[in-house]
Amino acid sequence: MYSTLLLEFSGEIAKITLNRPDKRNAINTQMIADLQTALDTIEKSHSRVVIVTGAGKAFCAGMDLEMLAAITKQSPAENQDDARRIAKMLRRIWSFPRPMIAAVNGAAYAGGCGIATLCDFTLAAPDAKFGYTEVKIGFLPAIVSVFLTRQIGDKRSRDLLLTGRLIEATEAKEFGMVTEVVPSEHLMDRALALADDLIAASPSSLTRAKHLLTSAAAAGVDHDLERAILENARIRCTPDFKEGVASFLEKRKPVWQSKRE
Repeated sequence: MYSTLLLEFSGEIAKITLNRPDKRNAINTQMIADLQTALDTIEKSHSRVVIVTGAGKAFCAGMDLEMLAAITKQSPAENQDDARRIAKMLRRIWSFPRPMIAAVNGAAYAGGCGIATLCDFTLAAPDAKFGYTEVKIGFLPAIVSVFLTRQIGDKRSRDLLLTGRLIEATEAKEFGMVTEVVPSEHLMDRALALADDLIAASPSSLTRAKHLLTSAAAAGVDHDLERAILENARIRCTPDFKEGVASFLEKRKPVWQSKRE
């Protein structure tokens, strides 16, 4: 049923494994659709908790290279539709009615970092790395910024989004992006133990608590996402974006044309 992920059910736990290990579980259009379908399926099931992890050595290394290359040839309308799909996926994770646990086993970059840190709990292996690297390829972390500023504050968001630097799991925990750093060999065991703790709580209380946490911020998030979608689509038409993607794919240093705007 799914070509980019695995969906497994065990008792009251649903487990999503991003399953493109040869591509470091990079996000493509099909993965966005598969994630939405999987979450719909889980919501209709008897599952009480969701665990998300990655196959192989990475959690999710951001956008797929082929998808990046295709974006440079898209029309403004196509870019806006594409940005809206990404925003819808991330908002769905942020507001999902049942607790979600990310078991981050490796790299979580750009959109992959968004998936990891928008879960209610983010457990990370010591060698996991996090970051929003968009500015290094002439892109804009517009959609993730809507959630990140609310999660870790303005100053720390500026640090990550303007530098595009990667941070270790321990620093991500200090920033408030990671709940707990767990030895790699115990990562899934810890995720399952946390899931059991959540399952022991009142189902009604958990659902109402999640609704309370998200509903208060939903109007502001939705308003900001609309603006972010437009900004995300606009930058895709700029010379810097096209040069950034080309240099990234060609493994060379970018030659920026626009010095400032």
